[in-house]
Amino acid sequence: MKNLFLRTALVLGAMAAAGCGNTNMKQIKHLPYPETERGSVTDNYFGVEVADPYRWLEDDRSEATAAWVEAENAVTEDYLAQIPFRGAIRDRLTELWNYPKEGAPSKHGDWWYYYYNDGLQNQSALYRTKRPGEAGELFLDPNTLSEDGTVALAAASFSKDGRYLAYAAAASGSDWVEIRVVDTATGTLTEDRIEWVKNSGATWSPDSKGFYYSAYDAPEKSVYSDQNQFQKVYYHELGTPQSSDRLVYEDKNHPLRYFWVWPSEDGKWLFVCASEGTSGTEVLYRKTSEKSFRTLLPGFDADYGVVTVENDRLYYVTNRDASNYTLRRIDLNRPAKDEVVIPENAKNLLEGVGTAGGYLFAAYLQDAQSRIAQYDFEGKLVREVALPAIGSVSGFGGEKEDKEIYYSLTNYTAPATIYRYDIATGESTLYKAPEVRFDPSLFTTEQVFYPSKDGTQVPMFITRRKDMKLDGKNPCLLYGYGGFQINMTPGFSPAALMFVEQGGIYCVANLRGGSEYGESWHRGGMLENKQNVFDDFIAAAEYLIANKYTSSDKLAINGGSNGGLLVGACEVQRPDLYAVCLPQVGVLDMLRYHKFTIGWGWAVEYGSSENEEQFGYIYKYSPLHNIREGVKYPATLVMTADHDDRVVPAHSFKFAAQLQHCQAGEAPVLIRIESKAGHGAGKPTLKRIDEAADMYAFLFQNIGVPYRPVGK
Repeated sequence: MKNLFLRTALVLGAMAAAGCGNTNMKQIKHLPYPETERGSVTDNYFGVEVADPYRWLEDDRSEATAAWVEAENAVTEDYLAQIPFRGAIRDRLTELWNYPKEGAPSKHGDWWYYYYNDGLQNQSALYRTKRPGEAGELFLDPNTLSEDGTVALAAASFSKDGRYLAYAAAASGSDWVEIRVVDTATGTLTEDRIEWVKNSGATWSPDSKGFYYSAYDAPEKSVYSDQNQFQKVYYHELGTPQSSDRLVYEDKNHPLRYFWVWPSEDGKWLFVCASEGTSGTEVLYRKTSEKSFRTLLPGFDADYGVVTVENDRLYYVTNRDASNYTLRRIDLNRPAKDEVVIPENAKNLLEGVGTAGGYLFAAYLQDAQSRIAQYDFEGKLVREVALPAIGSVSGFGGEKEDKEIYYSLTNYTAPATIYRYDIATGESTLYKAPEVRFDPSLFTTEQVFYPSKDGTQVPMFITRRKDMKLDGKNPCLLYGYGGFQINMTPGFSPAALMFVEQGGIYCVANLRGGSEYGESWHRGGMLENKQNVFDDFIAAAEYLIANKYTSSDKLAINGGSNGGLLVGACEVQRPDLYAVCLPQVGVLDMLRYHKFTIGWGWAVEYGSSENEEQFGYIYKYSPLHNIREGVKYPATLVMTADHDDRVVPAHSFKFAAQLQHCQAGEAPVLIRIESKAGHGAGKPTLKRIDEAADMYAFLFQNIGVPYRPVGK
């Protein structure tokens, strides 16, 4: 990795000064909170009366809600504006973000395509070149799709012949996308336009004449909060209007299911994958010459992921009878013939399998760190791929005729670095290394294992400066997620690096609910076991304090989406344990989450308040419903966005209002509501910097540690 600025002495001096508290810090008072009306709405759940005084905040179209949002943002902005180092944090974040970012190239037709961002562009643009390493030409710039960079590419796929690119554009962070098609020969848009698509992009037919996609009917009321039902699969032929698209599959008996389609490369078979939520799938299939689908792999008690079809045999990964997943193949003409290709690894999770150059590439996780193995199609190991560094790897996939693969590797102290992999020899060579504005040699990442409440050993990554002293006085930010089989693997964040640069400690705990250790690890943190996730996170905080990394008055916790639920639940369960809580776009009302947009799909993970048994354990931890009057809660900055149509902002609205109402201490409870933004994907660079600057300014202010500008 190249380094533009090696300010070792200056940085160390800044960090040493930042590592101590400062009793002379400016004391800031927030304005009075808005007087939020408390209604009289009450729901009865199996004989339990549950008040919902802020139900009116669920109406995202009402003038009253809009007025409340404006008033809360005014209080928050007044507070943040008083923090003297807010601007300096933003300046340093801008410096750290401002480095060229280039993605791994992939070949389509006669061109190699790759994403590139010169540093501070709101969205990365798509470039192409005739040969990797040579100067490329701009092909598609999403920054031109809107004036403020709030339209992003949610997905992009090329036709088999490379003639067309179909991209899915999302506006203001919404999950709704519009699919458009670019002719790669001319660089111009075709007349094709597909609307009301969600959780889907374009999947091209092997003949390149059209593509498949999944869509909903247009919402009748609110675009951003109405529940989405009856997703359907369509086929679009290029050059025709959406109104003439052919319906491929629908299920009139099950309104709350997702569907996505996958055709075999030879054009002979068509598969529809179905799910009732975020885990558990079913696979249907038929020949393209047939009209009716049949069940190939019945749902929904296991996960199935299609990989490829070779000689009428479907290769697929599954956790059926294999917690760490296995690769199997099933004969599509004789489905009873279903055999193992790559057996389950007793220790490591098989995250997925890609194909390229006539080989299979198995991506494993070993203690949340990437490992890659190359196999032939009979499951014979060719080699364990020697990776250049420890971290997270992506990109091992391509076409049958490929001779080389380009992949990326990243970790907590290094942005994505691109390598070229020779499929025949197994040799990796450096292709592109980012030029960064910090000295990575100053920092280190260690992995520790700590006991949770029930004795389970949980791993945690700790990134810090090498000269840090274990004296209990260090600022510390603990991050977690813990759900939906999502693995927390090493990745670079300019904001986290800024925090560590200041003498902070950045920690990521691999909580149950993810699948770092397979499906058993996931199930250990879902449904009736969800409390395990919170116990794991609380135990991480206690470990950091007991081992003198930090102390309660210097500890902050952060998480987004399901991680926002994590922060909210841990805040109300152990308000004494942290100084600052930072829940982002969190699922905070566990009794009503399933009533909005696609929230119903999370019931397989959480359970539902409409089920008596599940209501019992959900109600016990639902953050909104466990805030108590007379309790001194930590300083809290709730963060959400007005266009979040995955976890609707009403969760954060109601949580913030209730916490403000009940707060018995002096610590501020504020809510930051971003405009023209959604759940997080595709957020423009400048909005990301602004949000991070506000979050870390709030953090430093409320642990009593001032930010020290680097070099000052």
